[in-house]
Amino acid sequence: MDTDHYKRVVETALICTQEPLTANELSRLFVEPPLASADLQKILFEIQKEWHDKGMELVNIATGWRFQSRLNMREYLDRLTPEKPPKYSRAVMETLAIIAYRQPVTRGEIEEVRGVVVSSNVMRQLEDRGWVEVVGHKDTIGRPGLYATTKQFLDDLSLKDLQSLPMLEDGSISAEALGQAVIEFDADATVETVIPLVPLNNAEHDDKS
Repeated sequence: MDTDHYKRVVETALICTQEPLTANELSRLFVEPPLASADLQKILFEIQKEWHDKGMELVNIATGWRFQSRLNMREYLDRLTPEKPPKYSRAVMETLAIIAYRQPVTRGEIEEVRGVVVSSNVMRQLEDRGWVEVVGHKDTIGRPGLYATTKQFLDDLSLKDLQSLPMLEDGSISAEALGQAVIEFDADATVETVIPLVPLNNAEHDDKS
């Protein structure tokens, strides 16, 4: 097998595409002879290794494989796009964190964890961004919607699956731990950070800001 040829084709396809490519899509690059799944995985890992010291990296996220810039390149790339993406309030980020770690959850369950009413504006921002969606309804009075994160959410955080979410400091997903953590990231970035917050009882209760 001409590994260098296969590697060159896969690398070129990943660099030129605007969307992540799955293993099945990459395998369609080769007809005769076809490329075995194990060989494709090996090639992808080799490409990752070859790019380990460059400004770009190859990552495997929820919707496939893609090249992206490394975090330490962001300050330079930002100079090319002086217009900054919108910043989200702490209420939005706290709500997103609760959904991510507790999903599927109802709006009422989110409010129980946060200790404050979750405004419709907060939920609308998360849905409009494509980070959360209603995946069903709880079998209780009123049949409230059950919220969960989307593949877009995983892609924006460069995560392959929910198991790749950063663990909370105490290793648990208690209400107290969730109340002290928030996922904060730039809308156009692909890096996630978990940062501590002050206790909720000291937080502002206005989610509309």
